[in-house]
Amino acid sequence: DPNSRTAVVLSLVPFLSPILMILRIAMQTPPFWQIALSLALSLSTTVGVVYVSAKIYRVGVLMYGKRPSVVELFRWLKYT
Repeated sequence: DPNSRTAVVLSLVPFLSPILMILRIAMQTPPFWQIALSLALSLSTTVGVVYVSAKIYRVGVLMYGKRPSVVELFRWLKYT
């Protein structure tokens, strides 16, 4: 059922929404606010991931040849 609670919630998850929202639209048109919210969440997640990746890359370029740990990645986020 494209309008079940599970389908609605999963179609708002940014990594699943490109597939699930298209399926929901094809089967039965969801309300406009769900489509807009899905798109907004996907775009904001993409912008956030690019921003964090750019901050890590900026410091990571200077650490050539050293494999970072998770703790170091968070430390690099603080440096920039």
